Amino acid sequence: MSPMTVVEGRHLSLTNLDKVLYPETGTTKGEVLHYCTTTAGPLLAHLHDRPLSFLRYPDGPDGQRFFTKNVPPGTPSWVKTCEVPHSTSGPTRQVLLQDLPSLVWAANLVVELHTPQWTRQAPGVADRLVFDLDPGAPATIVECCAAAQWLYDRLAADGLDAYAKTSGSKGLHLIVPVEPTPSERTTAYARSLAVEAAAALPDLVVHKMTKALRPGKVFIDFSQNAAAKTTAVAYTLRARAAPTVSAPVTWDEIADCTDPQQLTFLFDEIAPRCELHGDLLAPLLDPDRARPLPAAAPSRASAAPPRPGSARGPA
Repeated sequence: MSPMTVVEGRHLSLTNLDKVLYPETGTTKGEVLHYCTTTAGPLLAHLHDRPLSFLRYPDGPDGQRFFTKNVPPGTPSWVKTCEVPHSTSGPTRQVLLQDLPSLVWAANLVVELHTPQWTRQAPGVADRLVFDLDPGAPATIVECCAAAQWLYDRLAADGLDAYAKTSGSKGLHLIVPVEPTPSERTTAYARSLAVEAAAALPDLVVHKMTKALRPGKVFIDFSQNAAAKTTAVAYTLRARAAPTVSAPVTWDEIADCTDPQQLTFLFDEIAPRCELHGDLLAPLLDPDRARPLPAAAPSRASAAPPRPGSARGPA
């Protein structure tokens, strides 16, 4: 019989807690659940009011994987959901993880957690802008850091603050708080900066997904700003060989990165980082940090403010 636990008054059946999900490190499902509960504060903050998409990998990263946006069968009635419009199929329902019991329920399914750049209150109206920096071998996250610093300066020239996290895979995500803006416009703006970066850094950056263009360069993926797209949420575990996390990082760490291992974080490293830095992405949760996108087509500024020296990134 599966063990039962009570989380904030909700009864949960937790299964296969001794099952090894990450053979490389011997990490068990029970340890994954423990990570989610101990990181629940910042994780739930970044999940709040954002419809969930799940990448499920119940037998570990080497087993079957499947991606779903629909409410999974057997979801408890107390797990909140919301209706999400779709232009072709009509509205669907997706999960909202708003509290600790719901997070533990989702973690028991063994999932990566992905969210759009908008909240349920305004589907398709983004309050965040995202750049997914994806290195093509032999490039690594080290090259992503160089591209990220260029983007930081370029965004600052337009009055925008950028915050960074590892993807938990190979690259970096840059996230920018913006005043509510239609996703079509945030996508167009992000694309314009990706094109500009490729022109300014032709030996480092590409803005097209064409595989032949990508070896040794950083692909700046702007497409995740589209209303229908999602991005791995901060602090989620990833379905990789080891239990890596999409972890917030400082701009000092980005500037100092010379080896990919410097920006590879396993789940047991996150609690000490939060103790040291707090939630480095907390400014994304403050509406006063949001700034408008440029009213006209962006143009390259002659100078930009220097990157911050403090551990917490942009002030």
